[in-house]
Amino acid sequence: MSVTGLPGQGPVRAGIPIADLSTGLLLANGILIALLERHSSGQGQWIETSLLAAQIFMLDLQAARYLVDGQIPSQAGNHHPTSIPTGTFRTIDGHINVAASEQTAFRRLCKILNIENLAFNPDYLTSEKRSINREKLNNELETIFCTKSTEYWINELNKASIACGPINRIDETFADPQVKHLQITTHIEHPRRGTIELVGQPITMSRSQWLIHRIAPRCGEHTKEILNELGYKIEEIDDLITRHIIYASS
Repeated sequence: MSVTGLPGQGPVRAGIPIADLSTGLLLANGILIALLERHSSGQGQWIETSLLAAQIFMLDLQAARYLVDGQIPSQAGNHHPTSIPTGTFRTIDGHINVAASEQTAFRRLCKILNIENLAFNPDYLTSEKRSINREKLNNELETIFCTKSTEYWINELNKASIACGPINRIDETFADPQVKHLQITTHIEHPRRGTIELVGQPITMSRSQWLIHRIAPRCGEHTKEILNELGYKIEEIDDLITRHIIYASS
């Protein structure tokens, strides 16, 4: 959180539970690695991770900046902490992400924005200079981006092979043609809500297609079945329910 947000803003949380999600994904990777290793050793092994370990791992370049060079990264807002220009810029109708820190890409960007002289400005002549003078350069670029729409700039930047993309709201995300092409959502029946739409899996396999069979079980939905499998008789289960020792949904 100390590296997220605008400079001087104070710690800012991410918009999604990064620690929870990354820990689960890393643990899944560990399980797969252990299964592969078992083919050669014939032995199983314990696998451990934690929310803390996952968060430290996800620090990635920010951790390396401190461990290797002793730098303590600070908040850099919506821009890359070292590679400039790479970040978010306002347009006349929204915002756009642009990555053009590499030398030739920066010159192409300046040409598209009709400020080719900027590429030869001593303050921006190298990536190091651009990083030092980041705030001034980003302000100059945003002044131009603000004159036209996001769609206009996306088209122009794509023609010049400059990495870019719109910053969509959630509704715009699921309406995006590329998202629709991915077919990453699916419809499923809910007992109370009727037909609902859910996000599926981001991985597509040629033989093993993902499928959401049903919604998550309700609280207590399978209480009777589970206890019955554990050896409890129907009368015993009913008694536990009557005495409010366990809960079973109808």
